[in-house]
Order: sequence, then C-alpha cells, then structure tokens
Amino acid sequence: QEQLVESGGGLVQAGGSLRLSCAASGRTFSNYAMGWFRQAPGKEREFVARVSWGGGSTYYAASVKGRFSISRDNAKNTVYLQMNSLKPEDTAVYYCAAGIYSSLASSYDYWGQGTQVTVSS
Repeated sequence: QEQLVESGGGLVQAGGSLRLSCAASGRTFSNYAMGWFRQAPGKEREFVARVSWGGGSTYYAASVKGRFSISRDNAKNTVYLQMNSLKPEDTAVYYCAAGIYSSLASSYDYWGQGTQVTVSS
C-alpha cells in the first residue's frame, strides 16, 4: 500500500514557476504509474499529467502541455511536477496519485492529501 505526500505548493505570480513533489512511502512505488490531478474551487477534479512506471512515457492535459513537466525518481520514491509559465487559471489544489497509466481519476488507487497552488495575476 502506498502513502503519498505532496509538497512544494505555494503562492506565485503569473509567469512564475513551482515544482511539486510527491513522496511515496510504500515499497512498490515503481510498480505504479503516477498521475497529477488538480481541483479548483467549485470545479471537478481534472487530470493534469501522468508518467508510466518506468518514466519512459508521459502525457499531459492540453491546458498544461508545453508548460508543465512530469518526472519520477524511483530510487527516491518520488514524482515531480515542474510547472512553468503559470497562469491564474492554474490555481487549484494539486493531488498526486498512484495507479494505472490513465487520465481517469478512477484508475488510481492511492491519493495524496493535496497541496495548494495559487497564481496571482
């Protein structure tokens, strides 16, 4: 069983950057694909990015493609989300999740508690 803890959120001005980290405590981290999702106030949770178990495959939502980059370090049981050129519409709680390589939230079995990202205009 995986326990996931996100960090790295905060307040940043539009155009700025943040790097989110998600540390997993289980012993089977490398068996799972990892995904990042986000949820803004009053909106449904939406897919942001995913990375395959070995890190060789990635996929992004159209809204973040070219600005965000997902990566993982299986030796450190950690997945990252580098966010550049941030926009106010990126403001949300960001969640990492472990599961099957998919853009569907229902494909992920384990979730972190979330970290707040706020982008000011």
